[in-house]
Amino acid sequence: MITRAPSRDSSRERPRRRFTPRRRVCAFCVSKAEYIDYKDVGLLRRYVSDRWKIDPRRRSGTCARHQRVLVAAIKRARIVALLPFSPNHGKLVG
Repeated sequence: MITRAPSRDSSRERPRRRFTPRRRVCAFCVSKAEYIDYKDVGLLRRYVSDRWKIDPRRRSGTCARHQRVLVAAIKRARIVALLPFSPNHGKLVG
C-alpha cells in the first residue's frame, strides 16, 4: 500500500514575502519624446547589451510603443554603420 506524505497545515506556513521590483517608468514617456533619432548613438548605446544585442523591454524599462520605435532606430543606425551588428564586427580576425 502506498502512503502519501502528510500535507502541510496551511495555518502554520509563513506567508511568502516576494521581492517585487519597482516598476520602471519609460524614459521616453517621461521626456515626452515623439521621435527617437537614429543618429543619437549615445542614447541608443544604453539600450544595447555588451554583445550588441537589443535589450528587451523588461530590462530597458521602455513601454511597448517606444520599444518598437527604439528597435527601428537601432536597426537603422546599424545599417548606416553608426552601431556595429556584433562585438567583433569590422575587426580582422586571424
